[in-house]
Amino acid sequence: MTEQTSNIYALLIGINHYEPNLHYRSLNGAVGDINLVDDYLKETVNPKRIWKLTAPNPDVSDVRASQEANILPTYENILKAFNEITETAQRDDLVYIHYSGHGGRAITTYEEIKGKGQYDEAIVPMDIGNEEDRYIRDVEMTTLLQRMTDKGLIVTVILDSCHSGGATRGDVAIRSGEEDDSTPRSPVSSGILGESREKLIETWKKAVEEPQDRDPVVLAACRATEFAYEAPFEGKKHGALTYWMIDTLKSGGSGLTFKSLSDRVTTKIQSKFRDQLPMLQGQDTRFIFGSGRASVQYAVTVGKVDKNNKRVTLNAGMAQGLRSGTRLAIYPLNTIDFADKQKRIAIVEVTEDIQASSALAKILDIEEAGIGLKGELEEGAPATILSAPPDLVRRVRLFGEKKLGDKDNELPTQELVDNQQVALAAVRKALEENGWVVEVQEGEHYQVAIGKDGEYEICTGMPLKNLKPPMIDAPDAPKAVVERLIHLAKYQAVQELDNSNSELRDSLEFELCDLNKQPLPDGGKDSIRSHDERVHLRVKNASNQPLNIAVLDLAPDWAIAQFPILGQESSFFQLAGGQEVFIGRIRLVIPEGEGYEQGAPETFKLFATRGPADFRWLKLPPIDQSIAKKGRGEATRGIESPLGKLLQAVGEDPDTEPSMPRAVLEPDPSAEFVTKQIQFTIKH
Repeated sequence: MTEQTSNIYALLIGINHYEPNLHYRSLNGAVGDINLVDDYLKETVNPKRIWKLTAPNPDVSDVRASQEANILPTYENILKAFNEITETAQRDDLVYIHYSGHGGRAITTYEEIKGKGQYDEAIVPMDIGNEEDRYIRDVEMTTLLQRMTDKGLIVTVILDSCHSGGATRGDVAIRSGEEDDSTPRSPVSSGILGESREKLIETWKKAVEEPQDRDPVVLAACRATEFAYEAPFEGKKHGALTYWMIDTLKSGGSGLTFKSLSDRVTTKIQSKFRDQLPMLQGQDTRFIFGSGRASVQYAVTVGKVDKNNKRVTLNAGMAQGLRSGTRLAIYPLNTIDFADKQKRIAIVEVTEDIQASSALAKILDIEEAGIGLKGELEEGAPATILSAPPDLVRRVRLFGEKKLGDKDNELPTQELVDNQQVALAAVRKALEENGWVVEVQEGEHYQVAIGKDGEYEICTGMPLKNLKPPMIDAPDAPKAVVERLIHLAKYQAVQELDNSNSELRDSLEFELCDLNKQPLPDGGKDSIRSHDERVHLRVKNASNQPLNIAVLDLAPDWAIAQFPILGQESSFFQLAGGQEVFIGRIRLVIPEGEGYEQGAPETFKLFATRGPADFRWLKLPPIDQSIAKKGRGEATRGIESPLGKLLQAVGEDPDTEPSMPRAVLEPDPSAEFVTKQIQFTIKH
């Protein structure tokens, strides 16, 4: 936790008791969740004010509820609390909202934006049994939160919600539950929100199409097709999300980001409940209960830790390009700066057991790794790649044999001819122990030589475009050359990652469309596009099963960014069977800077997996930018997405394995994901 410099206001809503209705039975642990959060906030961050709305079960003795002035979480009381916080808090104050209760899907009352017969996702007030519309629907929640962010408030929303009653909880807010409510209900009375119906719809559309830098951080209990469980913890029932969140906050130490929090919580939950995968959206590099953001390096996270067999499971696999032999360094849970090698807990190496979105890695001993196990391996801990697998290591030849002359492959002065061996020797020294690029005498991917102006050239037959080369006499020039080579190796590893012949290839349609959402000829592939042209990307799941998708932009300035989908910046977007989405409007631009005038190929790359996966650790800033800077924003409607986010955890098997036959037909991991891409060139 970072130093608190702003006021904190909290809204805590916990609903065990629901007024009788056909869809939502009462719960047992939601109020306990809120009490747990309430205690933590008062003990650690001392909020300026807490609005607490709870509905204990009337037939259960609750000493705490009887001692407190209890405000019931009815529809009107929840909206009133939202409005009071918005009016009270001032710019840059922190607002923390925690909802624990049912979430549901109900037939939409916004057919003009959702379509006839479609559903709204909603949180469920305790008085849902009222014949009037008593849901707080996603369209309305968007307006409530937008009011806060428009005022400059920094908002966090935790949704630990349920739809099934008893021991299970279901999805919430922007996601759907198992039980759909088809009860005809009249449209919401917009007066209760103080906005016209047209304004609510306008705000919803803007939030979906134009995500903003101050959008709330949202941590939800699970995805649309899953359950979120509540179970006994330390003798009391709690939602798994809330319990492990508070446990992580208590044990995580200082400097914890939302991404680090999500990594550990997700791994803990999935170790017990395989069909519950929490989802994190928004500015996940922000510090918990703070306004600052961490500059985080790319990392995967550790899933299950098997101490007896000295191995760990990583939450990345074949779909993200991991190969047997890749080595990674594991760090403590809350690490955001990986420059200090002394912080490394262990070195691991990926084995042959690689799945589509996970991989086993053995813990190396001191003879193999140079260090032994130096601390407690934590589920959810970050791991950074030390060396690429052999088939991804790039080969470089240092060419220092240019002669004096005026031809293209000659140097104009004797001084440059004499200095080229010394200059290349400095690069050779900088290449040591980088793990991504090695020197060879032939069969190279890249060649480094000295150019006519005394600069370092990186060539692949011809000097690469879009690189402003460092001069050989510039400070740290050899180091800069090696950093560029590593950047290019990572970029081209993503570029070459291909599984387009997967059995899933016919399940997805992927093409460029014009502003009217009509397909461009050949879907825009291999085309010439104009600078400042606006387009949409169309993705359709042609199968009847949900797929998890991510779309990356591989730009001419050697940057890799990820597109938000329907306003969601998260590890992946779940595309339902038959669902079609349009990503846009996308403004196509030639990056600013020397060498970009003529344009260069740009690639939009689609990844789809059957299981959960995260491709954000594949992101790269433009070449020569530090990891702390943000990426290229033009291709994502002018909004810069944070780079270097940690990889969200993918949990492993529960502690108790179900009985299985001894011979099991395992699916081919390569059949569990597919890649597609559109490459085109932008010109003035």
